[in-house]
Amino acid sequence: MMEMIGIPLGALLKLCYDLLENYGLALILFTLLTKVVLFPVSLWVHANGIKMVRIQAKINRLKIQYFGDEDRIADEQTKLYKEEKYNPFSGLVPIGVQLVLLIGLIQVIYHPLSYILGMDQSLSQAVVALAAQMGGIDAASGSAELLALNFVQHAGETAAFAALDGMDAAMLARMQNMHMGFLGFNLAGVPMTDGGVLLLVPILAGLASVVLSLSQNVLNPLQREQGKAGQMGSMAFSVGLSLVLGFMVPAGVGFYWVLSNLFTIVQQLVLNQVYKPQAHIDYAELEATKEELAKYQSVDKVGGKRNPQNVRREKADYKRFFSVLNKHIVFYSESNGFYKYFERTIQSLLESSNLTIHYVTSDPNDQIFKLAEKESRIKAYYIGPKKLITLFMKLEADVVVMTMSDLENYHYKRSYMKKDIEYVYMFHYPLSTHMVLHTGALDHYDTILCVGDFQFAEIRKQEELHNLPAKKLISCGYGQLEKLYDAYQQMPKVHRERPKVLIAPSWQEDNILDSCLTPMLDELLGKGMQIVVRPHPEYVKRYGPRMQEIVNRYQDYKGGDLEFELDFTSNTSIFDSDVVISDWSGTAYEFSFVTERPCVFIDTPPKINNPEYTKLGIEPLEFALRDQIGIRVDPKNMTGLAERIRNLLGDESRRSAIAGIRSRYIANFGRSGEVSAQYLLETIQEKIRSRKNA
Repeated sequence: MMEMIGIPLGALLKLCYDLLENYGLALILFTLLTKVVLFPVSLWVHANGIKMVRIQAKINRLKIQYFGDEDRIADEQTKLYKEEKYNPFSGLVPIGVQLVLLIGLIQVIYHPLSYILGMDQSLSQAVVALAAQMGGIDAASGSAELLALNFVQHAGETAAFAALDGMDAAMLARMQNMHMGFLGFNLAGVPMTDGGVLLLVPILAGLASVVLSLSQNVLNPLQREQGKAGQMGSMAFSVGLSLVLGFMVPAGVGFYWVLSNLFTIVQQLVLNQVYKPQAHIDYAELEATKEELAKYQSVDKVGGKRNPQNVRREKADYKRFFSVLNKHIVFYSESNGFYKYFERTIQSLLESSNLTIHYVTSDPNDQIFKLAEKESRIKAYYIGPKKLITLFMKLEADVVVMTMSDLENYHYKRSYMKKDIEYVYMFHYPLSTHMVLHTGALDHYDTILCVGDFQFAEIRKQEELHNLPAKKLISCGYGQLEKLYDAYQQMPKVHRERPKVLIAPSWQEDNILDSCLTPMLDELLGKGMQIVVRPHPEYVKRYGPRMQEIVNRYQDYKGGDLEFELDFTSNTSIFDSDVVISDWSGTAYEFSFVTERPCVFIDTPPKINNPEYTKLGIEPLEFALRDQIGIRVDPKNMTGLAERIRNLLGDESRRSAIAGIRSRYIANFGRSGEVSAQYLLETIQEKIRSRKNA
């Protein structure tokens, strides 16, 4: 095979040598001519690389659509390649061509008598045999012709070679005059055995590979889209190959490798002009898909590396979840704290049916696992955020219930395996929908279990504005509020001489702690009240040093009427208060609806997740109820706050007013679990009937 490859390459190198009569210059011309002759192949590879980059955006979309489902991604990617007529193995062509050229060139350089001087086989063998006899060279060596040529050039007597059958004076003269040196390098020598200045050749070959790799990372459209690891891997392979070849084969091969790498840079510039990448690739779309895919891939990285035990547990639970067929209802909880919103619905389902509850959580310490140990009809599964993306895509069930908004808008999508799943959203706050939720947060749900009828108008208006199909809206109520109310009724009621004022801010920007806590405490301390500051847990989590600085600020205060509560394991202290001061925390409304006591609302800037909320023309309850449940205070003017609180507490009419507001806005108070469970059961039964009748 080497001889077959060597024949055309030898003829080309012989042509170059005959023209220039200089071995080094002949190699330069030879390298240039190979680039010219193979330019159509290079252009085809270049175009194919551009095609690959062009369809990479579509591949990224597939990876997003079927994230984590490697088998489905592979199938869809194969279909895409066929549609685009793209061969993924075409990228191997340049490597194959280079290897063929290297193999052929090694053959040619090792056999200068046969290829460059054009001796027939019998004469070249005779020259080698005579050189072995006279000079002791190894006739069986792969470099025998090089050794024989070197012997003839340095032999004092050449009469014996002139007498060989087929040898003429012209051929002998060509042998004697064929110098394989160039710029001080013996291109016939092997650096590993000859050493000396030839050791520079593999070093130069390695450096040329580095230069080529760095330039291709910028100029080559396909290589430019490789990740840093891929680019570094390609460079390491190229440099390693250059060093190995440069040391082990004649320096002429290393010289060719240096030239080939440098000419390839020029060739890439020409290719980019002949077939311009920017004319065929939508780089903006490509970048957008890369960023979106990166978000998916980074989902499980927040918080550091996971416990290996949880990784194994997730794998087992994932397999167990999909081993169960005909799941009727699935609940998904983002963390342990969300079970309380499902609790009354789940309890009612267990009491009124024989359904099995499949409960997926992304919290390995979710309380649901202990509950599942006691209740055999609750099947609990731990699935982390990243694996959850795949689970959602492959989900099969009749009904899925969640408190997580923005289905389809970010990482978590509706199932592509079962298109008729009914996705049901349950609120985890008792207020309006259109300011707190992001734009389009509920658009991809089929059913909303509403807190009260007031949410109907908001959701319907949103559907009208965005031309959305009407969802099923069920007025259920708010189970968490009922649970808090029941617990409060069991609490012993305490009469205090000094009213307890709880400061419970949100953690959003410009909250009470960051904007007006100091003037507030200046106005309240020493006024015959017990003041408790209870920050939002998320504030402490995110801004621990800032919270500690606030605590330290008052560590020398001796009044005895100020306390910072940083233990969030219990809500008792909240509902044991006489009045709550808040900005925009939902805790304030829960406090009032549970205790029927008033709140003081500080008018810091509200947190608006949907800047389009005003288009609905409906005032959010977060605004409307502030004056009805309590009083509003300007954060820049705390004057007289203590007196205003005393007046508020002395107004007994507030209690009945708050109870009336609760009755007006919170549906089915005390029965939300029954109402929501009844709807879910009827939905599941209807789906079962439809399948039987199909």
